[in-house]
Amino acid sequence: MTGRGPTPEGERTTKGAPPARAGLELLVTCEHGGNRVPEEYAPLFAGAAELLESHRGFDAGALDVARALAARLGARLIAAETTRLLVDLNRSPRHPRLFSELTRGLPPERKRTLLADHYAPYRQAVESVVAAAAGAGRFLLHVSSHSFVPVLDGVERKAEIGLLFDPRRPAEASFAAAWRSALRKAAPAWSVRRNYPYRGVADGLTTHLRRRFADAAYAGLELEVNQRLVTDPAWTAHVKTIAAALGRAVDELRAMPCAGKVRSPKMPRTPPMRRSSTPKVR
Repeated sequence: MTGRGPTPEGERTTKGAPPARAGLELLVTCEHGGNRVPEEYAPLFAGAAELLESHRGFDAGALDVARALAARLGARLIAAETTRLLVDLNRSPRHPRLFSELTRGLPPERKRTLLADHYAPYRQAVESVVAAAAGAGRFLLHVSSHSFVPVLDGVERKAEIGLLFDPRRPAEASFAAAWRSALRKAAPAWSVRRNYPYRGVADGLTTHLRRRFADAAYAGLELEVNQRLVTDPAWTAHVKTIAAALGRAVDELRAMPCAGKVRSPKMPRTPPMRRSSTPKVR
C-alpha cells in the first residue's frame, strides 16, 4: 500500500458542533491513523503487506474515532495516515522504536530526510497549536486517538476503553474522571480503565507536550480503544457513543466557573512553561 506522507487534517476546523467557549481550545490528533507508504520508501516495504495491515502498521479505527471526536467538539483535527512503520510520530526522537526494523537500517542522511519530511512537520503542527493557545492565555484540551489489540503476547487486554493521562496533573485527572463517568453511563457493559493498557506518563506526544506546557495551560489525554470494538458490526454506533461521552465531559468543563482561563482556580498553579529539552527515553 503506497501513498503520500502525513495528512495534517487539522489545519482546518471541523464543522458540526458549536464552537468552544471563548478561552477554551480543543485539539484532536491521530498519530497512527493509516498505513500508507510514500512511493520513495515503497521498496523497503516489499513483502510487508501483512505487517502493514497489522497493529504494528497502524491503529485500526483510531482515525474513525478522531474524526468523530473533532466533529462532535467542533475541534481542530491533525491526523497522519502514513504507517508508523516508517517513523513513529508518537515516539520521542531518541526512542529506540522511533524507526521500525524496516527503516532502522537506513543511512543517517536518509533518516534525517525522513524525519524532516514526515516526523518534524507533524510534531511541529501539533505543538504550534498548543503554543498559540498558551501564548494567548487560553487553556487547551488535547485528545490523542489510538487503538489496541485485544490480545498481545498471549495476554488478553481486559478493557474496552483506556484513558491515559498523568495523574500528577490535576486538570488531566479531573477530565479523565469526567469522561470515564460519561462513558460508563453511556455503555454500562464496557470496562473503562485509567492508564491502561499503557501508562499515561510513558514516552509519547502528550508526554513531550507536558514537559513544555504547565497543567494550567495544557491537558493531554490519550484515548485507547480496544480493536475488538472496531471489528464489531456495531462499530459505527460505538464511535458515536465514545464521541457523545466526550462531548458531555467537555460540556462539564465549559460550564465550570472561569473555564478556559489559564490561571483558573480549578486548575492549580504550576511552574511556568519552560523551553523544550531533549525528551527522555523510557
